[in-house]
Amino acid sequence: SESNDGSAMIINSLSYFRSHWTVWTILGMVHKKVYWQKLYLLYSLMVFLLVTIGYPLHLGMSVFQNATLADDLKNLTTFVTCLACSIKISIYAYNFSKVDEMQELLKLLDSRVSGDDETFIYSQLKAQLRNILIIFISFYIPIGIFAEMSFIYQEGRGLMYPAWFPLDWRNSTRNYYIANIYQIVGVSYQLMQNYVSDCYPAVMLCIISSHTKMLHKRFEKIGIKDADDAANQRELEDCITDHKRLIELFRKMEAFMSLPMLIQIAVTALSICVSFAGFLFFVTEPMNRAYFFFYGLAMPLQIFPTCYYGTDTELWFGEIHYAAFSCGWTNQSRSFKRKLMLFVECSLKQSTAMAGGMVRIHVATFFSVLKFAYSLFTILLRMR
Repeated sequence: SESNDGSAMIINSLSYFRSHWTVWTILGMVHKKVYWQKLYLLYSLMVFLLVTIGYPLHLGMSVFQNATLADDLKNLTTFVTCLACSIKISIYAYNFSKVDEMQELLKLLDSRVSGDDETFIYSQLKAQLRNILIIFISFYIPIGIFAEMSFIYQEGRGLMYPAWFPLDWRNSTRNYYIANIYQIVGVSYQLMQNYVSDCYPAVMLCIISSHTKMLHKRFEKIGIKDADDAANQRELEDCITDHKRLIELFRKMEAFMSLPMLIQIAVTALSICVSFAGFLFFVTEPMNRAYFFFYGLAMPLQIFPTCYYGTDTELWFGEIHYAAFSCGWTNQSRSFKRKLMLFVECSLKQSTAMAGGMVRIHVATFFSVLKFAYSLFTILLRMR
């Protein structure tokens, strides 16, 4: 296929997951694609024990046991987020075989992309996925900067995040450096875990949505040109097969992200509430205030791309039967019409991604989370 500037466009949706595979490899989740499997298995175990379990544990041991209320709030928000991150990445690691299955389905769908309309839709993917990446980077960087700044400008010895250590870091320079190096390295791994946990579902749903739009165009073209009935029936059958593959890909993705998304939705409401309560009422130090402000903004942005493309995917799946009736079916054979009618009846079933089988992965859910966070905030105000 050709792009608008005349250059050949390579249709390869798997290329958009290169950064995810790099991060998964660093996190010790890619066991079948490495040479030194025993050494890599040992590395994976160390990451799991020291970061996935150890990092939220060392934060949790210090909850509400810090010197100041500001430290308690910072410790609480970080602990809740890191605990959720560790649980999510553990669930993803357990279901990681689904990633290979989804990639095989994507290859089959990519092979069907043809024509100017479809390649134009595919070319828009790059801009959409770049926007997703910008959203995640835009809240990771300020949080990291202000967490580091509040650490640098604090009086006396302290940690980046209030936490418990078995070492006496207050009275030993060596232990102080060990504790801070652990926190810096640990939070870097946690950020990578958060990146793949929250970015991968958004990217996959974005790609599914684009492939559904392309299938929409494919259906509309059937029977428009003067082609024989056999050719039109083959194209209809191919489009029906594409739809089945898209639904299968969508269901696998839904199963893959269902429980982690439910956890993230629950944690988001609590974190927004606590962060803005700390920012407005309990924290006076400028760097800490900036940290809580950007933290409160970042939490809803973690779920927004996934909710947005969950809505977009649901919308385009709901439009497929209209596309099927837009084709040139009136001049086709009875066999063609019968197949088309059966497909339309089957495609009327709504395809909605659910988190934990209970909550829609939808923009409406995103706003419900904001409303729930505000309700918690008003309860805190009355208690105060």
